[in-house]
Amino acid sequence: MKTKVILILLVLCNTMLFAQVKVADNYFRDYAYIKASELYESAVKKGDSSEHVLTRLGDCYYNNSNSEKAAMWYGKAVNKYEKINPEFIYKYIQSLRSLGEYENANTWITKFKELQTSDKRAEDFEIMDLAKYKELSSTEGKYVKFSALGINTEFSEFGGYVHDGSFYYASTKVTGEGGSGKIYKWNEEPYLDIFSGTIEYGEEEVTIEDIKALSEDVNSEFHEATVAITNDGKTMYFTRDNINHRKKISYDDEGTSYLKIYKATKSGEKWGNIVELPFNDKVYSTGHPALSADNKTLYFVSDREGGLGSTDIYSVEIKGSGAYGTPENLGAKINTPGREMFPYVAKDSTFYFSSDGHISLGLLDIFKSNMIKVTDKDSITDPQNLGAPFNSRFDDFAFFIDSDKDRGFLSSNREEGSGSDDIYQFGSYQCKQVIKGVVRDKTTLLPIPEAKVKLLDETGKELEEIISDENGEYEFEVECEKKYTVIGSKLDYRDDIQEVETTDVPEEEQVQDLLLTPFIVNNEIVINPIFFDYDKSNIRPDAAYELENIVTVMKNHPKMHIKVESHTDSRGKDEYNMKLSDKRAKSTRDYIISRGITSDRIDSAIGFGESQLVNRCDNAHRKICSEEEHQENRRSKFIITNEY
Repeated sequence: MKTKVILILLVLCNTMLFAQVKVADNYFRDYAYIKASELYESAVKKGDSSEHVLTRLGDCYYNNSNSEKAAMWYGKAVNKYEKINPEFIYKYIQSLRSLGEYENANTWITKFKELQTSDKRAEDFEIMDLAKYKELSSTEGKYVKFSALGINTEFSEFGGYVHDGSFYYASTKVTGEGGSGKIYKWNEEPYLDIFSGTIEYGEEEVTIEDIKALSEDVNSEFHEATVAITNDGKTMYFTRDNINHRKKISYDDEGTSYLKIYKATKSGEKWGNIVELPFNDKVYSTGHPALSADNKTLYFVSDREGGLGSTDIYSVEIKGSGAYGTPENLGAKINTPGREMFPYVAKDSTFYFSSDGHISLGLLDIFKSNMIKVTDKDSITDPQNLGAPFNSRFDDFAFFIDSDKDRGFLSSNREEGSGSDDIYQFGSYQCKQVIKGVVRDKTTLLPIPEAKVKLLDETGKELEEIISDENGEYEFEVECEKKYTVIGSKLDYRDDIQEVETTDVPEEEQVQDLLLTPFIVNNEIVINPIFFDYDKSNIRPDAAYELENIVTVMKNHPKMHIKVESHTDSRGKDEYNMKLSDKRAKSTRDYIISRGITSDRIDSAIGFGESQLVNRCDNAHRKICSEEEHQENRRSKFIITNEY
């Protein structure tokens, strides 16, 4: 008999523990992570250290940006369960990094990679690659006005560059003053020349007026392109074909012509006094010059011997008086076995370049990196792909940004262009919207001041929390084209949870009122109906979920006392209904006590069977009553018995 009692107790404990976890799951589902974590932690103390509970605890704290506790619970999970979902290892690594535990994080990165070597892991890697591709190709959250310049032709235009109100670029067109018009046999287009015009910034578009080719001192009968001009506007570096003293292209023994960088100085409005830079060579190309923000360093592209790939980016110190330092390769963080080209340094010293050797959307993509000291390789940060719309499946290169105007230019041969290469203009803007509304009492529709309103992102992570004003109003500034969840809460009210999706229209308002249902009505704690299984009195998980509201209200009011009343409908025998309702009342009481409410605060827990019906559905009418009418009589009441 004693063994039987012990077994019954064990089953009862396991049942209640299972119910508690289910209740926690419901709170987790509703983004109530603090409440869910309380219940999950209680379950752990009672012996449930399952993978589900441990990882849910990790998720509760991860979504609330509590890295310390997230790492603790994920750590327990990943160390206990060998075949755990790698997603939790990933979150564990992120939590460790957030805490500065890089060595431990690196250990788990190795473990993560080891797990990814099985067949499924290989499939996961493919999914991860696809996710990266989708991330780079997506324009979601990137609010960039992007369009082709009006100067593009059916031929080639590229390398837009702005200095002191003038727009410089390379083109194969034969229009305007200057330009050789000679045909380049490689693509049957004219040779490239450098042009300039006056740039005008409109609200939406940029226009280039008074376009002219640069002087014949700069533009030869062959290729010239890609300029860089010093801050004082007196010196210009540009790329040109290797031309001999007879002004003919010079070729090596295999018939290859190489590029060189030249320097021009400005006299009045004209560029002249062309000088070849000393680190050019006859057997490799040197081109695409770019200047550091302080003009003390020149960057360029070369296929010279000793490089890491097809073409690499180099730097050289400008010493003045025509003297230069020794060219240095920028190293493996920037250069790859592929092509690195078209360097450019913005005013804030951000380093931009194009490459087909780093992870890209296809062909040349534009990347950015931060550089402090060229000779200190640790100061070069890992390149970041700019993604769409700056990059595409085609060649994207020659990036330039005028930070004073918040406008920029890039070149691309994407298929929607006018010619082989085209120049595109872009300007960034922040697309913001507002989610606003009034927090109201659902019963009276009166505004509720000082209500807590939370904003969550699509993953359930809390972004912001504010308090409603004296009129119950709240307002969040949010991003366009996002999904959010707004949660309103107030002491002694049921939370209201609403999903809001923003559009792509800047400054649009999304109005979402929040209706909070009061728990205390006319000296009674009112919750949703508590359901019991047929002929049973044990507390189901859905009933426990509702009873947690009783627990919360009583914890909010430590002096509050209640009495519990349970009622049945008229179906069944009177005496049986009286006993069943009494068992249910006492099971309800016992659950509330199990959650930390002292027994002396529950004055009574009594079942009244079918003796206090609230409608016509007595024995005489029970057969004609609907199920909804019978449900009105199957109820539990929680009556407040004192001044609290």
